[in-house]
Amino acid sequence: MSGSAGTLEMGATLVPQGVRFRVWAPGRRRVAVELYGASVQRLPLAHEGQGVWSALLPGGGPGLRYKYRLDDDAAFPDPYSRSQPEGVHGPSEVVDLHAHRWQDANWRGLDVRGLVIYECHVGTATPEGTFDALIGQLDRLKRLGVTALQLMPVAEFPGRWNWGYDGVYLFAPTRNYGGVAGLQRLVDAAHQAGLGVILDVVYNHFGPEGNYLRQYSPDYFTDRYVTPWGEAVNYDGPNCEWVRKLVIDNACSWIHDYHLDGLRLDATSKIHDASQPHLLAELSETLRDSLPPERQIVLIAETSENEVRYLLPVEQGGFGFDVIWADDFHHALRRFLLGDHEGYFQDYQGTLEEVARTINQGFLFEGQYSRYAGGPRGSPARDRPAWQLQYCLQTHDQVGNRAFGDRLHHTLDLPRFRAATALLLTLPYTPLLFMGEEFAASSPFLYFTDHSGELGRLVTEGRRQEFKDYAAFADAASAARIPDPQAEATFLASKLPLGELDRPPGSQILLLHRELLRLRHSDPVLAMQDRHAMQARALSKSLLAVRLWRGAEQRLLLANFGDPTTLRLPELAGATSRGWHPLLDTEEPRFGGSGTLATVEADATVALPGRSAVLLAAEASPSHAL
Repeated sequence: MSGSAGTLEMGATLVPQGVRFRVWAPGRRRVAVELYGASVQRLPLAHEGQGVWSALLPGGGPGLRYKYRLDDDAAFPDPYSRSQPEGVHGPSEVVDLHAHRWQDANWRGLDVRGLVIYECHVGTATPEGTFDALIGQLDRLKRLGVTALQLMPVAEFPGRWNWGYDGVYLFAPTRNYGGVAGLQRLVDAAHQAGLGVILDVVYNHFGPEGNYLRQYSPDYFTDRYVTPWGEAVNYDGPNCEWVRKLVIDNACSWIHDYHLDGLRLDATSKIHDASQPHLLAELSETLRDSLPPERQIVLIAETSENEVRYLLPVEQGGFGFDVIWADDFHHALRRFLLGDHEGYFQDYQGTLEEVARTINQGFLFEGQYSRYAGGPRGSPARDRPAWQLQYCLQTHDQVGNRAFGDRLHHTLDLPRFRAATALLLTLPYTPLLFMGEEFAASSPFLYFTDHSGELGRLVTEGRRQEFKDYAAFADAASAARIPDPQAEATFLASKLPLGELDRPPGSQILLLHRELLRLRHSDPVLAMQDRHAMQARALSKSLLAVRLWRGAEQRLLLANFGDPTTLRLPELAGATSRGWHPLLDTEEPRFGGSGTLATVEADATVALPGRSAVLLAAEASPSHAL
């Protein structure tokens, strides 16, 4: 069973005669749709077979609110609901998914080559926290140089604020952000601005509050596997074909009904499936088969597995994804810069040599033993194109899963943050920026939820328990300082202070990002994204060199995280050089730097200030490695 191309057959669907209702509820003796208006009406559904119930409501239209009543017992929202205007416990709403008049007929989607991702939480990206408000930021994001917004999950979630990973109505863009029409307007506007939109989707578990799937069938879940967030989803047990259909239909709907340019699948290692084909392979194949040849989408797997299988074509036993998260770069670099050593950081040594090895290989862990994982981790990715591996300095997880939501630049001094930024955006791998990173936002990004009753209390307690094994929060007084995820103040503190875009240091850090991304897109060497024409090397405990070349042209990034130093370029490049000159220096005053810049002497000796990075260009033979 597979998703349809733009027309959902389950749930409440508008047809010429009215509204057709279809729901999967095996094991139920009677199912009716309960309609809410001036009075409550009930329309019995007929059993089609295979546990599917359906009925046609003549004359019905958009705006109608309804629930399904099961066996004359309680009534519940629709698992395929397109809209939940009263929240996760309220009635579902009939929506016309085709009401929007799209203006993007000439848009052909995203190319994974040249992709620069901007991860964004809609609720905190603007003061208003809506899809429409985010439209007002598109022009500045285009000028920044990113090519795609990656929205954190937008499926309907409990309460007024949430990260989105507790979503329970996969097909319903949350009312908090503007619902169906708001998301369609945002995507259409993004395409007019020349930006793609990727959506983060969660198929490894379903949220706890408002999750009524078990009322329709216990076969939505399985106890054969476990996840850290709740019951595992049944993708390979009894009746799994209907569960698989739910998520594949959902993926197709996001692409077809909302014109999205790709999906980022959350925590794919927790999508358990021992059957063939694996759900991920079926999903990617179904999506691509449903599109015309000229339409390009990007599928991203968020996983710490370092598993190349995700990137292999389905016919070669892979999952057919385009990009996989490569966390080793973030972990190795952060351990080096700030010394983090607890949790997954325990697997890293914190040396620049390790950072260089990660850059050269793509992954650091290629199958060797991981203390944190308790076994071997990873597979070699040295032959994969650079754009298939995603690198970052921070993400919502790397910031928000810290107790106080502190961003990298909150702890790291700005000179070294600028140098790290230059490193990330010079490398050929696909870079991701987390919202606010581009102007060194002062706001934290905290973990926040708005669950009701006892669940809300448990979330508050659980957040503090999460850090009990960390030395800084070993005692109750320290743990009590961790912001309460349920508090409105926690959510409001996480909103981006957009006024900082126009004043230092935000305006200066923003200019650095713009210039680096301009070079990334326009420079003939950097734009190639050829990892086989790149080599990284740690020249000392604090100095990293990355050389990139294209024929006779060379680029050399020198990232000095320590004290001032000098070095000879001919020895470094292994070739006679001519015309070495800086393309960008992170200590330029326009970027907020000291004004003490790297200098290149006639004999190609470079004097490097401390805590800075310089990108140099020259024409030289690339025949010798670093």
